[in-house]
Amino acid sequence: MSAMGTEFSHLDDKGAARMVDVSAKDVSARTATATGFVRLSAECVGLLRAGDMPKGDALSVARIAGIMGAKRVPDLVPLCHPIALHGVTVELELRDDGVAITAVTRTADRTGVEMEALTSVSVAALALVDMVKAVDPAAVITDVRVEEKTGGKTGVWRR
Repeated sequence: MSAMGTEFSHLDDKGAARMVDVSAKDVSARTATATGFVRLSAECVGLLRAGDMPKGDALSVARIAGIMGAKRVPDLVPLCHPIALHGVTVELELRDDGVAITAVTRTADRTGVEMEALTSVSVAALALVDMVKAVDPAAVITDVRVEEKTGGKTGVWRR
């Protein structure tokens, strides 16, 4: 119990962390959209535009990394449920000051896919930084956040 008298869903009656039992929840179609940004130097953006990054196709590597990251969430975030992902899309938009990343995750399950979308964006951003760090060691990952979620008891939520 908290000071306000409400129970925390991820704590048992002794205060120990636990995975919430979602077995009684209805299965529903659920989606989540997350975004983030990798701020890059003008030189690095120029090399990405020209396809001349020393390590290769950084944007393709980041896209695949984002998809793979979404599939590994229960291994990375301790109390997340393993859910069947039915779709993951990762879009990378090259801009003058860096790369905008958008991930959309989809499932038909008993719990949402927000953590999968956030992890997808984060891992895509990390892979991009790894691919460009020799050219731009000052690259910055910023503004990773959920933009929208649909499905479940709460329905649609938008930032």
